[in-house]
Formats: sequence, C-alpha cells, structure tokens
Amino acid sequence: MSADLPSSDQAAVAVSIVVPVRNEADNVAPLIAEITAALDGRWAYEIIYVNDGSTDATAERLKALMKVHGSLRQLRHDKSSGQSAAVRSGVRAARGAIVATLDGDGQNNPAFLPDLISAVESGGGRIGLAAGQRVGRKDTGFKKMQSRIANAVRNGILSDGTRDTGCGLKAFPREVFLSMPYFDGLHRFLPALVRREGFGIAYVDVIDRPRHSGVSNYGFFDRLWIGIMDLAGVWWLIRRKKPTPIATEVT
Repeated sequence: MSADLPSSDQAAVAVSIVVPVRNEADNVAPLIAEITAALDGRWAYEIIYVNDGSTDATAERLKALMKVHGSLRQLRHDKSSGQSAAVRSGVRAARGAIVATLDGDGQNNPAFLPDLISAVESGGGRIGLAAGQRVGRKDTGFKKMQSRIANAVRNGILSDGTRDTGCGLKAFPREVFLSMPYFDGLHRFLPALVRREGFGIAYVDVIDRPRHSGVSNYGFFDRLWIGIMDLAGVWWLIRRKKPTPIATEVT
C-alpha cells in the first residue's frame, strides 16, 4: 500500500471521511463536491479515498483533485483487497477521532454525514456506531431480495437489532473500530461487534439513490460462502464474550 499525502501539515482534524473505491473514476469528482458541501464550516475534516487496486483512471482523477482540495488524501492498494480491507486502511490512516464512511459509487448521499457524525458526538462516549439505514433503495429487485434474506439470517442469529448492515454510511469513534477483531467482511458485522463491546448504536434513516455511473465492483456471490463462515465466527465471538472484571489498585 502506498499513500499520496499532502506535502504540508494539516490543521487538527476532528472528522475523517473514508471512501473505499475500485474503478470509480467518473464518480470521484461529483462525490467529493457533495462531501465538501455537506461538511464545510461544520468540522475540521479530511477526506481519505482508499483506491483498492483500481485499473481505470481513479488514481489520476484523485491526484488532480488533491491539488484543489487540501483536505483530500489518497491511499492506494497495489491490488484489490476488498471493501473491509480498504475501510480498515482508511481508518488506520485517519487523523480524526471520529471516522465516517460511505461508498464511492454515489448511492450514499453525503448530505446525511452530519447526522451520523453528530449522533456519535452527542453520545457522550456511549455510542460506538451510528449506522445509516436505507429507505427507498434503488438497487435491482434481485439485489434487494438478497439483502433482505442476508439481513434476516444475520439478525436472527446475532440479534444485532439492525435491519440494514450493508449501508456504507456509518460513523464511529476511530478507537472503537480499531479495537474490533479484523476479518474480511467486518464492515457488515459492526453492529453486533460494537454491541459486544458494550457500546450503543444510533440509527439514522438515509435515502438511497442510484449510482452516478459504472457498475458495482463488490459482488454478492463472490462473498456468499465467506459471509456464512464469518457469521459463524462472529456468533462464536459473541458467545465467548465475558464481562470485563473490575480491578482495583491495592496500596
């Protein structure tokens, strides 16, 4: 992984926006414009694009935009490692105490970012995740059916109380995310793992929209069987969780 970082030190960053992308060259500029419009004047922020092995002009478009947007950073994976790996790379590089994520295809509307970030800020340390919950989804009927089945099975086994874990719009304290056990597919099990650590979850309804251009780069069937194994693993982690003992210092 290589990183294209600004040459000068940035001011203190309160919020980091992490956007995983693969072959989304035509979606980069419009989405960055929307992110800046949503956040300008509200927080000191940075935007971290994690270029997950793109083979199109995504890298070049981002480098050009970095000359215009001083808050924009690009991380690059030499080869595609998947959405969870891209999100984790972005969170690890983040300078903000709060991290928000969204997909890079334009389906997630950045106008909802302030609501998610504010939900974490106002939680007083009790909220470990603010999760977007899509309404009016613009996916195909087949993809919506896949999601309904996957969400029902996951919720039935893990009882995470979340109707939609697949929405890319999320916000969380950076330290909470990095304390989670890492595995491919982690982003889809965040609610269950956050609850496992004793944190609350805030839910924010977000309006879905069609992607700006291109096609989905992270498919369903290529992660189906891995997802089933991950579900079993997360169930095991939750069952094995024990209360943290209270230690008192003896003087």
